[in-house]
Amino acid sequence: MTYTVAVLIGVAGALAVDLFVLGTRVVRQRAFWALYPIVLVFQLASNGVLTGRDVVRYNPDDIIGLRIVYAPVEDLAFGFALVLLTLSIWTRSQAKPVAVSRRESSRRRRGR
Repeated sequence: MTYTVAVLIGVAGALAVDLFVLGTRVVRQRAFWALYPIVLVFQLASNGVLTGRDVVRYNPDDIIGLRIVYAPVEDLAFGFALVLLTLSIWTRSQAKPVAVSRRESSRRRRGR
């Protein structure tokens, strides 16, 4: 399996978890897209150090070859999947169930 295929599976999986499994829909929130460029800047900076100085090398047969700065697009997509999955799990863990007392429950049933 190439890195590109693994990344596509990872992004699809993270989207599925966000939208369908956990139902957090982080990817549909304006705040996510407004703040994601901050993550991207730091990802490009760290990737520039690692791949630009040949600390990390990729087999050209396993990636598309398209790079932004020094980062292969696969790395950027993989980072997206990791951030989305982390935020989805965190968002879900912060959701508090609504406790309804018996009295409130009976009022709702009677329409009061």
